[in-house]
Amino acid sequence: MSKPKVGVFGFTGCGGCQLEILNLEDQLLDLVSAVDIVHFREAITEYSDDYDIALVEGSVTTKHGVERIEKIGDIAKIIVAVGACACTGGLNCLKNLYGLEKAKDLVYGDKKDWIDTIETKPIDKYVKVDYMARGCPPNRFEIVDVIRSLILGRKPEIPNYPVCVECKRNGNTCVYELGMTCLGPITRAGCDSRCPNSVSGCEGCRGIIDNPNVNAQKDVLEEYGLTVEDIMENFNLYNACKKIEQK
Repeated sequence: MSKPKVGVFGFTGCGGCQLEILNLEDQLLDLVSAVDIVHFREAITEYSDDYDIALVEGSVTTKHGVERIEKIGDIAKIIVAVGACACTGGLNCLKNLYGLEKAKDLVYGDKKDWIDTIETKPIDKYVKVDYMARGCPPNRFEIVDVIRSLILGRKPEIPNYPVCVECKRNGNTCVYELGMTCLGPITRAGCDSRCPNSVSGCEGCRGIIDNPNVNAQKDVLEEYGLTVEDIMENFNLYNACKKIEQK
């Protein structure tokens, strides 16, 4: 039986999500032996338009990017969004809050007309995304689990409960008690609460859980004398596209 062919693709982003794949160390050898990587610009010089699974990093911010992701969607049988930018639009969606023309003017000045840029969108606005390995950067072991699950023909187990569950399991003191803000009550778990573990509030890089208990988040804010506006800067850091969608 032939190994599934995998292509790894980068769009607008820092490239860190692809580096997480390369940082798999011992597991990278197992991954390479289980699949045939035919396209991965950061790792190999060869490339191919014949692949079964596409791992896509980054958000779509150009017309050329739209053409590329639609081509990938036509070829791949399965598409996995890797990282916050691919899954939710990530940091790049901050551009949309300003409005496209103002953002272009602020960044590029009188050269703005040279730039092929459009409003930022996550890749599922252009193609069907089958699975998401979330985070900034994503949990490398979650990436492995998604690929392993696809090879074995089972559905990857992606958490759909809040980071607070992991935080309590790890015995952390709630960062609200330390005078910080945190999006843990509404953010999807799967990171092992790595930011609160380091005494830092969750910034929502894994996106918002399905049907978040918004009232619970508001109750926490009220308990500590805060308002929704007090956490919107953190929320917008990774979830500005979602905010714009809901307007």
